[in-house]
Amino acid sequence: MRALTAQWIANAVGGELAADVDAVVTSVQKDSRDVVPGALYVAFVGERVDGHEYAPRAFEAGATLALVSQPVAGPHVLVDDVTDALGRLAQAYLALLRTEGDLTVVGITGSNGKTTTKDLLAQVLDEVVAPVGSFNNEIGLPLTVLRADAGTRHLVLEMGASAPGDLAYLTRIAPLDVAVVLTVGTAHLGGYGSPEGLAAEKATLLDGLLPGGIALLNADDDRVAAMTARPSLSADGRRIRTFGTTAGADITATQITLERGRASFTVSSPGAEAETEASVSLRLVGEHHVTNALAAVATAVACGLPLGDAAARVGDAVPLSAHRMALTERDDGVWILDDSYNASPESMRAALRALKEVATTGRSFAVIGEMREMGDASRAGHEEIGLDAVRLRIDHLLVVGEGAKPAHASAVREGSWGDEAAYVATIDEARAFLDGRVMPGDTVLIKASHGSGLWKLADDLLGVHE
Repeated sequence: MRALTAQWIANAVGGELAADVDAVVTSVQKDSRDVVPGALYVAFVGERVDGHEYAPRAFEAGATLALVSQPVAGPHVLVDDVTDALGRLAQAYLALLRTEGDLTVVGITGSNGKTTTKDLLAQVLDEVVAPVGSFNNEIGLPLTVLRADAGTRHLVLEMGASAPGDLAYLTRIAPLDVAVVLTVGTAHLGGYGSPEGLAAEKATLLDGLLPGGIALLNADDDRVAAMTARPSLSADGRRIRTFGTTAGADITATQITLERGRASFTVSSPGAEAETEASVSLRLVGEHHVTNALAAVATAVACGLPLGDAAARVGDAVPLSAHRMALTERDDGVWILDDSYNASPESMRAALRALKEVATTGRSFAVIGEMREMGDASRAGHEEIGLDAVRLRIDHLLVVGEGAKPAHASAVREGSWGDEAAYVATIDEARAFLDGRVMPGDTVLIKASHGSGLWKLADDLLGVHE
């Protein structure tokens, strides 16, 4: 982060600076345990924790300033709403960075694949700042922006949406040079009522493009492809590029093959003056990552990287974020496919298909938990996953938790399953079930929304302890 004075911060957020404060800030933290000397400590008030209570600890750790909504003992900037103030600070800071250097801002949204695409770009682009984990909301995005500095050439931002207006707010903080829309599925459908409502929200990302900016759209998703007609894209020199396996896309993937769940393909740009192509062999597990890889290649090309170099770097990229299609062989020969960070019907189906591709030496076990934030579509969505597990001939389905129970019922109703489908209420019961059944060579998929807590089972199975 570029150094900022306390007065500059107060002016940027419209806050009241405590008297006699002459501080310089060189980083921003929302957790007092992460504070280092020179930090701005941001005191959020949550449902269970009031960050103001930890301000003394932050100052002891070296914080030079706090952003607060109530006075604290120490140098601070007082505002009405800390979340709003953090957004205004990031907005002003990004505008300052744009005046001082050559910066390209990339925004990524989609029901699936945002974090994976962001992780790929973090390894493909030069002088890049990208979110830690899945920092993609009104708090995480400003914190990511504030990590950039004068040497940052590429700022990659993951932009999530759970309610109408979320993306418009995020792009006001960070107007975009490149806007990437991956998919419109059913994740967070409860906040929009229908896929069409969700698509309308995702399309607002494109309105956040700066003049001359580039929209990168997934040609394989009909709702995303329809966004090429967005009125904002026809003004101020904005451009549209598409990617996908669909013929006619600007960046295409052909000759897709799979080896133990990892995809290889040929990426080409038929629209180039001289058609170019390159081979890509992904280190990521799951054929669905072809879409994310194409998005990363298209973004890198939009940022000025030659197609061949972009393809080579994407092929060299490794998984970065925890609990996302991480395949690990235990010492006892059991394979754990951990995709427990989040889940939607689309990503659940993709994970089940990946399990089938990976489980080449033994039996396949799908351990699934609840897909959250689906609203009225929850029951039907879980029932479909149960049917998918049967139709894909997964050897064993273990459903964990009341919220996911319809998946078990639908699998049993499908007809031929008996002991192959089981339901347990708790993670401890799930562990006991697996311990009594898995053998060397078997592959166990762990898949659920993060809030279900099933990631704890994945950590337990892998011997990961905090």
